[in-house]
Amino acid sequence: MTLGFSVDKLLPKARGGGQLKMGLVKLSEDEWLQPDPDLEARAAGFAEFPQGVQLTPNAKRPGEELAAMMGVEGALPEAALAAHEDMCLLTQLDGEEHYRLIGTAVAWPSDWHPTDKMGLPLRALHAPIAGYEEQLASGVDHFMAKLKPGQIYGRCNWFIAPTGAKRWIADAPASRAFAHVTPDNAGETLFVRSERQTLGRFPETGAILFTIGIYVEPLGSLSHTNVAALSSAVRSLLEGEDARRGTGAYASALIGYAERHKGDAD
Repeated sequence: MTLGFSVDKLLPKARGGGQLKMGLVKLSEDEWLQPDPDLEARAAGFAEFPQGVQLTPNAKRPGEELAAMMGVEGALPEAALAAHEDMCLLTQLDGEEHYRLIGTAVAWPSDWHPTDKMGLPLRALHAPIAGYEEQLASGVDHFMAKLKPGQIYGRCNWFIAPTGAKRWIADAPASRAFAHVTPDNAGETLFVRSERQTLGRFPETGAILFTIGIYVEPLGSLSHTNVAALSSAVRSLLEGEDARRGTGAYASALIGYAERHKGDAD
């Protein structure tokens, strides 16, 4: 398995601060989506967050192509209801060279609102990420242009959240959201959130599907190797990405927790 389906398995493959990188690995078709999705949880997620489904007219045909590929009736919303992963469609509009977001079926976003992103080109979608334009934008554009139908690529990332809920949209400044976290309780009050992302192009419409599989675990449930790696990574995130991730609000507690558990057997 190139990329697993849990926080512990994804973290070793995720970027841990420093230079931004796509970090893509090629996946086989049987590694594309989680094999045993909780469809009741998916239905509940969309019922609680209906604004996660946003569709432009350009999403109709690619959405139908996706649904047919997955063996379900309908289009993008039905496809996302049948899988663990949230799903986004991107395509090039006539006369344009860049890719735009044309449809979302997102039940469990990681601190973003689909209504705010609809119709934006890739560079605008990633504008909040410090260093994206300088370090990654050209490489992402090149990859998207060269991606061939039938190819599937994956990557993963991580965030520290103050909640174990699959849907996380910050409703308070990080200083307030993490105010209760200490080195003593960080194992139960800090939650490590990993997105297992994949990219693939449809053979008929040429649209690109971006899937986001969400996995969340309390810090204390992870292997001590991964806790130590996170402790090291947050130190570098204090420079550059702190404003977006709120790292300064929890870094000392996470580092302190890791120090106290250093050397414990996994």
